Amino acid sequence: MLAALPLAEPDPLWALLRAFRTDGRTDKIDLVVGVYRDATGETPVMRAVQEAEVRLALAAASKSYRALSGNAAFNDGMAKLLLGENTMALERQCTIQTVGGTGALRLLADFIALASPHATVWSTNPGYVNHRPIMTAAGLAVRSFRWQENETGLDIGTAIADLQQARQGDIVLLHGCCHNPSGIDPSREQWRQLAELCGRRGLIPLIDMAYQGFGDGIEEDAFGLRHLVGELETVLVAASCSKNMGLYCERTGAAMVIAAEARPLANVRATLERLTRASYSMPPEHGAAIAADLFENSRTWLAELAACRKRVADTRRDLADALARCGAPEPLQALSRQKGMFSLLPLDQHQMNRLRQDFGVYGTASGRINIAGLLPHQIDRLADALVSVSELPPVKASA
Repeated sequence: MLAALPLAEPDPLWALLRAFRTDGRTDKIDLVVGVYRDATGETPVMRAVQEAEVRLALAAASKSYRALSGNAAFNDGMAKLLLGENTMALERQCTIQTVGGTGALRLLADFIALASPHATVWSTNPGYVNHRPIMTAAGLAVRSFRWQENETGLDIGTAIADLQQARQGDIVLLHGCCHNPSGIDPSREQWRQLAELCGRRGLIPLIDMAYQGFGDGIEEDAFGLRHLVGELETVLVAASCSKNMGLYCERTGAAMVIAAEARPLANVRATLERLTRASYSMPPEHGAAIAADLFENSRTWLAELAACRKRVADTRRDLADALARCGAPEPLQALSRQKGMFSLLPLDQHQMNRLRQDFGVYGTASGRINIAGLLPHQIDRLADALVSVSELPPVKASA
């Protein structure tokens, strides 16, 4: 059996991280892995999380098996976080806990494959590197639509033009905020255009909400999702607590299905639970219990999240200012209007390799950098490096 096992390619991101760790340069810069880092370079445990863990430890709740849908208080809290506290949409939704946001995406992919196996999933290009593998692993067809900038922001006309090819019942996979990897988010008017397109063509949005709170704020970042829910009968949501609560290794997420009315929700829940039962049975409790506690004691958490958001925005602004001082070309300076932890540099693979080899700056081959990984004392050096490699001539493809 093992001799016939196909050779698996190593994950390029983790290969880059290994190369970074073995790089002996003391001034190297890690902009690869997608985690928040503070001004000292650490990924801290939020004080609110530590306080919640103390309360949980003192309560000493049983470690017995829980429900297939996971922690009910967590599910209720996530539904309100995503859709709003006082909205009729809460009566139309079914939310279950999953193994992180990735687990939510895979569960919803399996749900789509069961309910609508001939649907095509339309994913942004560029898009999150794991979206396509997750969808194809569930047996779904995947096509892409362009997600790019013009001189003012998202080129919505190009995205909508590509989506004119989508058929009724197809899935449009959108990032709820802080697009990964580009940092290009729709304006509120553009969200309205996307909702109108989905309604007119009978398309079903699947919103990946991995960064709520890292763009403009917890409530502000939910505008697009909430507008879609208000305009459309069916919406799917995959949400994560990795970033906005710092619960990365706790693998805490949620999958949500919004229907036209409450009637089909019992069957939706039973179907989702059957799919999880055949995969991992039930999700882990600890992270969900922490999150449920934070929903009840939110002041410290939201203040810490606001500080994280401000650090990322300030770092992005300072890098843009440094690039302007260096006379960087406009495509590089465009990162100033993008949002969230990531930006996609207008550099090719050769330039990214030179960035790593000549300057010790590590980003992905596609040009994605983690703004939150940049330390204050590294900003000017990074700006100089980016300008230097941007001036390299393009590499001609071999004949």
